[in-house]
Amino acid sequence: MNATQNSMPQNYTFTSESVSEGHPDKICDQISDAIVDACLTENPEARCAIETLTATNQVVIAGEYRDADAIDKNRMEEIVRQVTRDIGYAQAGFDWQKLKVANFTHQQSTDIAQGVDSGENKDEGAGDQGIMFGFACRETPELMPATLHYSHRILQTLSEGRRSGKFAGLQPDAKSQVSLEYRNGVPVRATSVVVSTQHSADMKQSDIRDLVQGVVASILPEGWMPPEDQLFVNPTGQFIIGGPDGDAGLTGRKIIVDTYGGAAPHGGGAFSGKDPTKVDRSAAYVSRYLAKNVVAAGISDRCTIQLSYAIGVSRPMSFYVNTHGAQDVDHVKLANLLQEMVDLTPRGIRTHLKLNRPIYQPTASYGHFGREPGANGTFSWEKLDLVETLRREFGISAAA
Repeated sequence: MNATQNSMPQNYTFTSESVSEGHPDKICDQISDAIVDACLTENPEARCAIETLTATNQVVIAGEYRDADAIDKNRMEEIVRQVTRDIGYAQAGFDWQKLKVANFTHQQSTDIAQGVDSGENKDEGAGDQGIMFGFACRETPELMPATLHYSHRILQTLSEGRRSGKFAGLQPDAKSQVSLEYRNGVPVRATSVVVSTQHSADMKQSDIRDLVQGVVASILPEGWMPPEDQLFVNPTGQFIIGGPDGDAGLTGRKIIVDTYGGAAPHGGGAFSGKDPTKVDRSAAYVSRYLAKNVVAAGISDRCTIQLSYAIGVSRPMSFYVNTHGAQDVDHVKLANLLQEMVDLTPRGIRTHLKLNRPIYQPTASYGHFGREPGANGTFSWEKLDLVETLRREFGISAAA
């Protein structure tokens, strides 16, 4: 626990980036998570750890899985083609119908299985050692860092327009980067915005700039637009060759885009391609869940939580909570209460958040956090169902 004042400066400029669902690394994340979902659809207790690599008209799948025998290599190839088709890839260098699929998946290691599986004298253990962080702050209604939130929303809006035909000529691959000025710790305006978006050869750069400028203006709060010379659109001059034809992709290579845009620590483990027994994924989700409920309850304006685990061991090795200098917070009480409210064993996390469901492909683009919980169980870790208990225990009124 840490009750010390956070030493972060109050006046500064901070930047986060995002990438679209057509970015090469994000294609890989979506394929890996679509395979996870297929395995969990067949068997909610299935185990899998799937890695994907993409290059020019090539997709390579590797990893391990167990207890989902119907998800064979033919089914995995179908998933690859379905995901790439849905993203919109029918280009000469990456075409969902013409690409080649190489599959090197195999059955899960028995050494890993015996450490994770429950038995007569042990509960289910963690799937690996590691540290996981959760974070929340009051910069946006979603309790996410503003720089990352706006980076995501710019690309989501471009993608929606591309898919609907409103932005004809745009292609799937895109990146964004938003820099915000903070005064007294609060974001007040954008100092620069960078957007690179793949496009067809017949689009003029001036038209692309006008399109992107309109989208950025619609996303940023009123009065936040950067100066004209600080809006950078396709700064290389053109972006026709994109996707895996322009750059190789790999699962798990956009972990900061997936989490908090660099505004909070990251334990190092990627999420996509992993079933929920892997604490890289499930413990990061529950850490966000706890941190978000702390902030939503009004205990602090920012909250960071860390968990750590050892492979094969059910209970976490440590639990850390930081409210970043919030006044009059009993941190020992808060840490103990959070651990009482949620069982932080791998099984307890999966049960509390109902993670043994095919809910993961939607997480694989535009971030795992700050999303709306779905009726089908997606983003269950974004719920605020601990708020009332936290307020009652800390004497905080709903109005406050």
